[in-house]
This record gives sequence, C-alpha cells and structure tokens, in this order.
Amino acid sequence: MKKINYFSLCILALFSCKNKSAESENIERKISQQPNILFICVDDLRPELGCYGSEYIHSPNIDELAQTGAVFTNHFVSIPTCGASRSSLLTGMYPRTKGHLSNEAIHKLISGKPETEAPETFIHHLRRNGYYTVGIGKISHYADGLLYGYTDSVGSELELPHSWDEMLFDPGKWETGWNAFFGYADGENRQSRNRQVAPYEKGNVEDTGYPDGLTANLALSKLNELAQKKQPFFLGVGFFKPHLPFNAPAKYWDLYKEEDLPLSPNPAIPANVHKASLHASGEFNGYRLGDEQASLEGPVSDAYARKIRHAYFACISYVDALVGKLLDELDELGLAENTVVVLWGDHGWHLGDQLVWGKHTIFERALKSAFIVRVPGMTTGQTVNRVVSSVDIYPTLMDLCEVAMPHVTDGRSMLPLLGDKPAEWEDEAFGYFRNGISLRTDRYRLSKYFRQQQPVIELYDHLTDPHETKNIAAEHPEVIEKLMPVWEKGNTGLYEK
Repeated sequence: MKKINYFSLCILALFSCKNKSAESENIERKISQQPNILFICVDDLRPELGCYGSEYIHSPNIDELAQTGAVFTNHFVSIPTCGASRSSLLTGMYPRTKGHLSNEAIHKLISGKPETEAPETFIHHLRRNGYYTVGIGKISHYADGLLYGYTDSVGSELELPHSWDEMLFDPGKWETGWNAFFGYADGENRQSRNRQVAPYEKGNVEDTGYPDGLTANLALSKLNELAQKKQPFFLGVGFFKPHLPFNAPAKYWDLYKEEDLPLSPNPAIPANVHKASLHASGEFNGYRLGDEQASLEGPVSDAYARKIRHAYFACISYVDALVGKLLDELDELGLAENTVVVLWGDHGWHLGDQLVWGKHTIFERALKSAFIVRVPGMTTGQTVNRVVSSVDIYPTLMDLCEVAMPHVTDGRSMLPLLGDKPAEWEDEAFGYFRNGISLRTDRYRLSKYFRQQQPVIELYDHLTDPHETKNIAAEHPEVIEKLMPVWEKGNTGLYEK
C-alpha cells in the first residue's frame, strides 16, 4: 500500500548532496519551516463538548486542545452523510451533481482516475509540495481507505490513489476495516450478526478492546517514525466513534449518571414543516435489538432517549481519551511547536432532536459539527463565532503551509479569522440533502426543497429559536426576499439537472 512520492525523493536527494546549490538550500530551508499537520477526523461528532459549553460532557483532552486552539462555534459541513461530507472537505467543493451527495462520491468520482494537473484532494496537493502523507483509519469514506464491500475480503485498491504515501489500519480481531467499523467487543460485527444487535454496547474492555484504540496506537507508533524525517508530514487519523453502534469501554460509560443527562430541547417535528424534511431514523432502527424503534409519529421513552444519549456521550469520552494520547505524544516528541492540529467532525447527529435519531437532514443538528484548530504561535484559546464551512478548510491549510493554490475551490481561507483583529467575512455556509439546499447565516437558516410536498421553504431565526422549533417563512416574506439572493449563491444546480 505504500506509495512512492517522487517529489519527496528528489528533495531528499538534494539534501544528501555535499555541495548543495543555493536553490536546494532554499528548498530545504522552506520545507524545514513548514508546519506538520495532525488532522483528526471524528465520525458523527456534533459540537457537544466541554469547550462548546456542554458541561455535562467529559472531554478534558479536547477541551485542553481548545485552550491553545481556536474553537469554531458555527462550523457547518456541506452534506450530512459521511462519504459525501468528506469528499467535500477533501476537494474544497460544494456538490454539483447528485452523485456528490452519496457515500460513494469519492469512489465513483475520484477513485481509479489517472493523476491530472488538478489534485484529487488537499492531501494530494500537500504531497506534491513536499509533504509526507500518512492516513490511519477512516479519512475518506471507506473504513481503512481501501475499496471493498461491507461483507467482502479486504480490497487492494486505494480510495484515494494519489493522496497517500502510506495508508494504514489495524483491524485487530475484526479482520477487515468494515467489520471493525461496525465491531463489538467480542470480535463480531453488525454484518456477522445479521443486524441482530443493539445500537450500543458497554464493553468490559480496555481502550484496545475496540478498533479506535488500535488506531490510536498505530498513530502513536507512526508519529515516532515521522519525528525522525527531515520532511514535513500530514498525518490523518480517523476515529470511528461516536458513529453507530455506540460502543465504548465501560470506564467511559461510568463517567456519567444516566438519570442526570439532559434530554433533547426540541423533541418534536418543528411547526409548519412537512415530514419530508426529516426521516424515520432508518439507520438507527437497522440495529434490530434496540430497546425501542424511533419514528416520526412520536418520541421514544425518556428512559431510552437517556440511554442512547449516554452511549453517544460515552463514545465521545472514549475518543477524547485517544485524542489525548496523540496530543501527549506530540509534546513528548517535541513536535507540538511545529504541528498544526485540526479536530473535525464530519457532520452532526440528531439525538432525538426533531424526532430524528441520525444525520441526513439539512437542519442545524445534522450540518453543524465540531471544528477546532491549533496553530502554534497563532491561536490562543479564542472562540470564533463567524459562520464557516468545511470547504474553507482546504485553502486555510494551504495558507498555513505556505503552499500555493493554482486551482479554484469553493472555500475561503479562514486565516484572517485566527488573527487578533476583526476580519471581513461573509457569514454563509451551504448544506445539501433530501432534495434541499440550506443557507446558514449569522442569524438565519433558510432552506428550500425541490419537491412536491409543501412547504418547500423553511426559515428559522437562530436569535429567537436556536433549536429550530418553528418554520417562520410564511410570517416573514421580507426576510426570505433579502436572503434568497444569498441562497442562490449556493445553488449549484444539482437538483435541476
């Protein structure tokens, strides 16, 4: 699986020459000054952490990262499903076709293509510009970066063929990436049990008793190797949790008292909204040994809602502990002072909000996710409240690494927002799913659906209704008129083709 980076080999060859030219010395100097990047992808991580004001969540390590980083309180992904969201992140592009809304977006639209002048991802672009790139776990869509079906043997074709010098994964007792992704503590998985499983498990195991613990250990080992390289690196580490099933070691469950956990503040379908804007929690109900079935006809019991929220929060605390191990290792190896750390959730998740258990909507709960950036010498524990999109991450990283971008993306560099001076910024982010496009501004969410069911336009005022409990579009046509030209900026035409 290891790929040879021709550009990097050339640079290393230049380093080994005894009589270096002035040009090669300049190249070496620039590369030695470029920051490393540790990019931590967390599946289904909504911004419910201590550093986001959720005091009941045990996330001390991520909170510590936030104390020297920048916490983005209004970060939104483009598409509320794993593969499509990651495709948008990696390419810096909003979706242009319905294929871009699929979990198979990268597989169908990027994988297997010959290398072209335009890079396949921002990781590919970094690799072309002297970075050594390593992926561990789920960075794109496939659990280990290799193309194969849920019940197939491990594949040999990389999902992103040009982005990686190394793509690594330790499946442990689960044997394949997909088995591990849906794995239970005894080595079985959702597929092997024919979905006769609960959507949660309190495992009497240590951290390595679930796959994310093995991913963390592999990343620690790789960090030690990368510390010895005379080359900047990009290390992507993808953790599975808190994606379903909500399985975590018992010690993380024990951090919480279930009876004290808060329930959803908006456990009902919003007023003046058609059910077509939501869904019946099919992925969640696919775990057939769940205590109750979720539906749009009414909420699950409070007791079951607390149990599932408990399981989700336990998974957050589990991943938080693993993130802490990575950050400690950066410090131990002396890498922290020259490593940009990014923690990114690939989308949010409804925990009973609007009667939904899952993602796959263009409501706030599904599109808003955790996003924290630590830049040595620049971030100081600030909170950034401006509206940003995951497509903005690509140009931001290129700016931080001083890598030119000859190609155009839909994103904007967020570097000005990390400074200590007010920056000019358009507060807008666009989300796409369920035949709809949603615009989020600093105050409003405006969604328009391409469907027969009415109403097709929804408006939520986050100043007075932060939980999106009532569609006020009919009451405020003047706001719709003002916002619609901004919404049109995000209309890529994918529903009209």
